[in-house]
Amino acid sequence: MNKVSEYQAKAIREGLLGKNKTIATAESVTSGLLQYAFSTIPDASKFFQGGLTAFNLAQKAKHLNVEPIHAQEVNCVSIKVAKEMAMHCCELFLSNWGLGITGYASPVPESDNKCFAYFAIAFEGKIMVSGCLEPKNTEPIKIQEEYVLAMLSELQKLL
Repeated sequence: MNKVSEYQAKAIREGLLGKNKTIATAESVTSGLLQYAFSTIPDASKFFQGGLTAFNLAQKAKHLNVEPIHAQEVNCVSIKVAKEMAMHCCELFLSNWGLGITGYASPVPESDNKCFAYFAIAFEGKIMVSGCLEPKNTEPIKIQEEYVLAMLSELQKLL
């Protein structure tokens, strides 16, 4: 991750600690990079409850209560799935805030060879923001980092 994301994550840390709130993540397309962004911040254990990376339908349904019929129809990539991931990671980790993201960081037939991700941010049982991210980068790791930076920016606006 680059320095911009570190700056964002530290600002988010202050926003969470200042309000005595916690956060957790549920991710697939970012492969744990959201967890990494939070876990490397000093005193992370005071606000970061943890995260879950789940790539397939079975794990998303089992651990995050993602509705399996819809998820199967959309290859686990939709705004509904992202919202379910955000909401249920709050429950799983007993956190105030939850971030969910699912999508594609490399072109595959299931996505019509396009890269995009759906994200959602939940706070105390309510979705605060959600949307679709379309990357400017073409390299998968850069796309993943771009998704993380976008989510951190959205969270920072809410704190």
